[in-house]
Amino acid sequence: MTDRTGPGDGATPPGRDIDSAEVCRAVGIRARELRQDLGLTMAKFAELAGLSLGMLSKIEHGQTAPSLSTLVRLASAANVPVTSLFRGLDEEHDLVIVRKGEGQEILHQGSSPNRVYQDLGSLRGPSRVVEPTMTTLNSIDEEFPLYQHSGVEFIHILSGSLEYQYGAKTFTLFEGDTMQLHGEVAHGPVAVPDAPVRFISIKVYPS
Repeated sequence: MTDRTGPGDGATPPGRDIDSAEVCRAVGIRARELRQDLGLTMAKFAELAGLSLGMLSKIEHGQTAPSLSTLVRLASAANVPVTSLFRGLDEEHDLVIVRKGEGQEILHQGSSPNRVYQDLGSLRGPSRVVEPTMTTLNSIDEEFPLYQHSGVEFIHILSGSLEYQYGAKTFTLFEGDTMQLHGEVAHGPVAVPDAPVRFISIKVYPS
């Protein structure tokens, strides 16, 4: 059967295939923009929308497909039509700029007042190729989990110092130091000799 829906009816332009991951990413970006335009914290926006903070975090990071009722709640909290959440889906997003202090905070199991993770942006697409993150550690208040992931990772220490485990070895990194590692090997911070320590981590995943 031929799809006779015209572009003016919201159809995807000819030759432009959009998968669910790209839709989730676009909706997440738009939800974050609307929240920031209102000057709201994630906690306050989640409260207004009747969502959990964890769910809002997943939506803003494009990690989940929100239901229609959730989209309605988000639009209502932002006082915009639901269609506004899909704005920009068909636009090119080849450039991402994250201004100073505007990195999106990442909430996950390792987050705490002593551990702050900020997402420094990503290009739109079906999968994430580069994942830049700013991490601030005040202390290692409990046993820090070691990580394993595909691809490689680059770390640059901006301030403070950090003891970083890679496999069976531990290395002390100081301000200005860099480290590059294979993600398949267990790795992660184990101590903060000079707190707070701030560093940029860039994960590069296989194509």
